Amino acid sequence: MVQLGYFTVDTLDIEKARAFYSALFGWTYDAAASGPTYAHVAGSDPAFGFTKAERPGQFPHLYFRVDDVDALCRRVTELGGKAAAPSDGSTGRSVVVSDDQGVSFSLWQPGPRF
Repeated sequence: MVQLGYFTVDTLDIEKARAFYSALFGWTYDAAASGPTYAHVAGSDPAFGFTKAERPGQFPHLYFRVDDVDALCRRVTELGGKAAAPSDGSTGRSVVVSDDQGVSFSLWQPGPRF
């Protein structure tokens, strides 16, 4: 069974988001998995973080944890959906895809640390 493995919340200002949620919930951030455009919340389950965006979304972006991003990208397109090119980052391999009705979500293949 595929489960939700990761999600992000878009924000205009990463540092402001870090400060606000640290003060509100006591969250800390994983420096090795974070960068100028992303703040990874340490110890979160499921994993999540804040992503810098020009226009923040009204909903979190969902990442489904999978064993093989590339195989599922092929399957998405076979089923009439679309898949961007997968990318590798500090948390693993991920890709934004959309279903056959245009609803977007991501697939995430965790890296060794996760």
